[in-house]
Order: sequence, then C-alpha cells, then structure tokens
Amino acid sequence: MPGQQLSAGVFRSVRLNAMPTVAMTPHLYHFFPVLENRKITLAAGSVVELLAAINEIAPGFTDYVLDDRGALRRHVNLSINNTMVVDRKKLTDHVPDDATLYIFQALSGG
Repeated sequence: MPGQQLSAGVFRSVRLNAMPTVAMTPHLYHFFPVLENRKITLAAGSVVELLAAINEIAPGFTDYVLDDRGALRRHVNLSINNTMVVDRKKLTDHVPDDATLYIFQALSGG
C-alpha cells in the first residue's frame, strides 16, 4: 500500500487520486436508474459542483433535488460524512476529497 514516511520507521496511508464518494437513498434510483449499482466518485470542491457532476451522469437530477432558485428542496437532505450541509441555498459547503456526500429525503409528517 502506498505510504508517506513521516519519520524513521513511521508511515501513514495516503489515498492517491482521492475523490468524494456519493451515496443516496435507493428511492432516487427509481427516477435515475443510471445511478443504481454504481459507485459514484466525482472530483468536486463544493456540494453544488458535486450535484452538477451527478446531473451530467443523470440528466434531471438537479431538477429533482433543487428548486427553481438552485436551493436544496425542503424534503431533501444532504450530509457530508456525518455533518448536515449548512448552506442549503447556495450549496457552497466544501466536500473533502476523502468524504462521502449522502443524499436522502427528509421525513415529514407525524
């Protein structure tokens, strides 16, 4: 496994060509079957860039998760690893190369 030597005899793993991974609720595969059974890793620096890259693979994806102003729809949630996306309007949250962006529908009702 590739590694970087830190000091005499001490190594740490280094991910070469690391890119964010995308995971989503299976419900979305009903509307975007091209994404099913596919490991999605895309180069991007922000949430909006990652969603645009997904839209290139599955046209119409951003129309489904974003409103007409480009903000995240009310019943859609995004998290980067275990942290909910903060900027739901402009989606400027940074997505680290080793992160997973989770896309899922928010539950509502009672």
